[in-house]
Amino acid sequence: MLKTIREEIEEREKNVLSRYACLSYQSKGRLKDEKKCDLRTDFQRDRDRIIHSKAFRRLRYKTQVFLAPKGDHYRTRLTHTLEVSQIARVISRALALNEDLTEAIALGHDLGHTPFGHAGESVLNKLLKNGFRHNEQSLKVVDYIEKEGEGLNLTYEVRDGIIKHSKGKGPITDKDNKPITKEGEVVRISDLIAYLSHDMDDALRAKVIKESSIPKDIIRFLGKKHSTRINSMVRNIIEYARNNDYEISFSSEIEEVVILLRDFMYKNVYEADIVHKEFYKAEKMLEQLFNFFKENEDIFLQVSEYKEIKSINDDVASFISGMTDRYAIYLYEKFFLPKPWEIL
Repeated sequence: MLKTIREEIEEREKNVLSRYACLSYQSKGRLKDEKKCDLRTDFQRDRDRIIHSKAFRRLRYKTQVFLAPKGDHYRTRLTHTLEVSQIARVISRALALNEDLTEAIALGHDLGHTPFGHAGESVLNKLLKNGFRHNEQSLKVVDYIEKEGEGLNLTYEVRDGIIKHSKGKGPITDKDNKPITKEGEVVRISDLIAYLSHDMDDALRAKVIKESSIPKDIIRFLGKKHSTRINSMVRNIIEYARNNDYEISFSSEIEEVVILLRDFMYKNVYEADIVHKEFYKAEKMLEQLFNFFKENEDIFLQVSEYKEIKSINDDVASFISGMTDRYAIYLYEKFFLPKPWEIL
């Protein structure tokens, strides 16, 4: 009997990929069993489901750092996601890891991010009793929200990589919350490389920081140009992994510089008043929308297209977190701003 194309790909993985790679046929499976595809491996199917999801399309109009920028070249949450995917795939290919798994995790890691970047996450975190974390929401999106509540039914390995990608100001390599696959570890560190590099590039374009203000050790060890800094970090990870039993980490010297870069970005960009002055307004807007929908469940069901309410706080938070920046502004104008009388 002839092998299917999927089986040929799985055989190729066994022959080509590293012993540290997560092979498709070894996946722990899905939440609900499904018939295998003849053409694609399980991880390829996960990647495709994420790309075709509504949540993925909405990333185009969600803030990365600068709120609804008028310039065409500033990053959005979608371009951030694509840059994470590109960086992670380069590392995975160099280390002979499973590129399909890496790509699926990278493309899905921010599906639960709020409008207005971390300002949206901050306000929902304050409003919910158990807090709000975008990585947990990303998992909720793929498990329960997409496809009118059916979810995407992704593999365990992709779901694990999504929930464990987030770092914030925490350890770059967190041994207590490490993804179960090397591919998940690669996405976690690639997310850091991507946002530190492209957010600095955007901050320079926006004149929020000047090149002369960048600490000299960052220029010395990582380089002066955006592309050079990414290349330096990516090369360091690959070289370190190859020489240290595939540990996905920076060398101690470069990790110190990356932490210096992260601290510099938080102080001068992420938490800078010049960047946050409009986010204060966005936070107030989202808080008002949250309270309005809580108090008007009939309107919430109509606007959100939820069929029923299971937990009003959680459902409203999920609805708000799924909004694009412009849709949140549209709803705020619709429910809170007066409309002019139109009949002459």
